[in-house]
Amino acid sequence: MENLARLKGGNFLVVGRAGMDFYPDPPGTRTEDGTRFVACLGGSSANIAVAITRQGGQAALLTRVADDAIGRFCLNQLDHYGVGRTHVTPVGGEARNSLSVVETRLEDHQSVIYRNGAADFEMTLADVEAVDYAPYSALITTGTVLAAEPSRSAAFRAFDLARKAGLPLIFDVDYRPYSWPSAEVAAEVYSRASALCDVIVGNDVEFGFIAGSYDKGLEKARALAASSAKIVVYKMGENGAITITPTGELRTGIYPTKALKPTGAGDSFLGGLIMALVAGHDLEQAILRGSASAAIVVSRVGCAPAMPTAAELDEFMARNGVPSTV
Repeated sequence: MENLARLKGGNFLVVGRAGMDFYPDPPGTRTEDGTRFVACLGGSSANIAVAITRQGGQAALLTRVADDAIGRFCLNQLDHYGVGRTHVTPVGGEARNSLSVVETRLEDHQSVIYRNGAADFEMTLADVEAVDYAPYSALITTGTVLAAEPSRSAAFRAFDLARKAGLPLIFDVDYRPYSWPSAEVAAEVYSRASALCDVIVGNDVEFGFIAGSYDKGLEKARALAASSAKIVVYKMGENGAITITPTGELRTGIYPTKALKPTGAGDSFLGGLIMALVAGHDLEQAILRGSASAAIVVSRVGCAPAMPTAAELDEFMARNGVPSTV
């Protein structure tokens, strides 16, 4: 297992989708009542990449986008946020970018996600084999990239190539049932992927899913830390997180916030955690910075545009102190 000290290089290759998010405007509007919508960059991997660049890191995306106006919107947005797109390949035909219609509201929140013929699932072995992995500090991926072929095989090939180049592997479980052919396939693939990774982040439901039973999720997270991973973050929603390493565990709480929506928290958490490790913070402080990042994002409209800068994160944490655990 590679040394996580390499993370301090601050230059990350993120594998997975970029998409377009639509938000009914003004905030609080139901989708069915909307007559005006705000568009912004979305997709879990693109959001993570933006979270990194907003906090002063470097990130490049490895994926495919549709060779159409929506794909070009995503490319323009990646440029806007300073995310590298050398490894983003347009694909023609019937492939389409992910589109999400997401409400900025908590009560009866609705997210409608269109993933038919997803362009990012068209990522190939040739795409990942064309990358020079040596300049990067780590490879980051989310579970969605593994949900279909040829993307699944390409992602595992990227794991192999990144490992050969000495990169740590960072995995956000990010289980989306609608993307998978079956729960059984998802559980098998997630088990395979998590066994290969150095940093694994997921919630209690996701770890329970991998383990085959919700009651065994924490046990699974602990087993991964004991056998292969260096950091496993077991998130528990409003109850905070348990972070497990081969040498021990720590528990942290969440920051109170006036949330506008429930989306974007996980992507922001991972970006904040990674950039805190880049900056040399200890693990507990890194988890807290991830939690603060999540709290900020859910209080703002959008996901990518809601990602905080390092200065905003510092100010938020100074104002709110250290959250207590339940």
